[in-house]
Amino acid sequence: MKHLCAALWAALFLCLTSASAIADDVTLRSRDGAIELSGTLLGFDGEFYRVETQYGELTVDGSGVLCEGPGCPSLTDFVAELSISGSSTVGKVLMPALVEGFALQNGLKADRIVEDETHFEYVLSDVEEEKTVGRFRFRVSSTDEGFADLLADEADLVMALREIRPGELTLAAEVGLGQLDEVNRSRVLALDAMTVIVSPTNPISALSVSDLARVLSGNIDNWRTLGGPDAPISVHMRDAQSGIAQAVEDRVLKPARMVLSEDVTRHATNAALARAVAEDQLGIGVASYSEIGNSKPLALTGPCGFQLRANRLNIKTEDYPLTAPMFLYIPARRLPKLAREFLAYTRTAPAQIITRRAGFMDQAPEEIALNAQGDRFANAISVAEGEAGLSELKRMVDTLSPLRRLSTSFRFEAGAARLDAQSRSNVQQLAHAIEAGIYDGRQLVFVGFSDGEGPAEGNLRIAQQRAQAVKLAIETAVEASNLSQVRLSTDAFGEAMPMACDDTSWGRQVNRRVEVWVR
Repeated sequence: MKHLCAALWAALFLCLTSASAIADDVTLRSRDGAIELSGTLLGFDGEFYRVETQYGELTVDGSGVLCEGPGCPSLTDFVAELSISGSSTVGKVLMPALVEGFALQNGLKADRIVEDETHFEYVLSDVEEEKTVGRFRFRVSSTDEGFADLLADEADLVMALREIRPGELTLAAEVGLGQLDEVNRSRVLALDAMTVIVSPTNPISALSVSDLARVLSGNIDNWRTLGGPDAPISVHMRDAQSGIAQAVEDRVLKPARMVLSEDVTRHATNAALARAVAEDQLGIGVASYSEIGNSKPLALTGPCGFQLRANRLNIKTEDYPLTAPMFLYIPARRLPKLAREFLAYTRTAPAQIITRRAGFMDQAPEEIALNAQGDRFANAISVAEGEAGLSELKRMVDTLSPLRRLSTSFRFEAGAARLDAQSRSNVQQLAHAIEAGIYDGRQLVFVGFSDGEGPAEGNLRIAQQRAQAVKLAIETAVEASNLSQVRLSTDAFGEAMPMACDDTSWGRQVNRRVEVWVR
């Protein structure tokens, strides 16, 4: 009997309970009545029950059991419920636009019900059958609050303007939400950028990331140090809980071993921050690219003279070093079918159009002509040294000139061979495009580049290894195609085409990349 029960357990995610087990909210009973499982119903997605039992949290196929008890949901009038919490930048404009687009594509009516400044919900209804099929509830606050709600089991998805932090990652794993830094646990909905802004009357036009860190930490407090007037610098920042403020701390200050000065003026919204900086002749701040208002954005530069500006092309290719992905974190939990369909929709072409119309950079791979790539080849010419350098430069130009670059790029975590969070999402996006047949009959070339540290021969070898790693990741991710209609290959040019100065850590990070070129 024990062996029989074990087999049934494996097949139906059930476990035996004794006759004396006390039902909490529901009892799930196999259709022949031989096996039952009692516990607290945590969720039902129209197909599967999620139950907290004495054996832990279990997921049970609803087709194999009967539900008894006051907590049992209605099978005929099931309403898919989804709770989404986190960044106001993502939640106020982008997510509502995507929900409304999803409803329209699926013939559903989307009614928005506002509860207060931070809470609203969309009621999705089937017009023909005149019944509600889904409720998507939003709490719009900050990235911090989003992760807190997820850990407290008060949210199913998190909207974030930064990557999940190590402490949050550990806590999520401990409460059974899975490893949220794995490929399928997060996706990039759109791209934004941390943009350094000043007043339009400020004479400064560019700033290095190193100097930005010193300004934010208070180590530089006078504009004269930066080539401006002899006047104190006033620093403006978002509130401490916002994702963009935390991303500045994680990606600008921490690598420089600095902390944000206490003498900063905080703002509750990006719009308020940009407005304050525009009106403050001595002010500086870091704002979302999508909401810089009338302020003046500064280019990022370095000692070698290369400059990178936050613009649509540089942000989408991630060449701009302070690109800020807009993440949606998805725990290891089965969501209702309608919610899963919505997540799949966010990767589609119509969703990318909606993302662009909402004012953000979409994730759809885009082909870029050679003459639209700014100073990239000029940079390559400026660093080519000796006969070997010129020979490699000629090979690169001859190889890439007949091709067009895709906007999809891949970069790696600092000091690691692992793709960073945005690039892991890019793998899925490009794989989806390949599966959809967008590149049938064409060739995709994964081209590796490195920084200029160390011998050129070693850099070329590392760049080739990275290109191979990305190609393998794409081949692994493509599930619905045998790749017979598209040719994938690799090449590498090492340090031949730098995007930023190699004498800074952020510059080297920008230069270590794999680009995708299409024939």
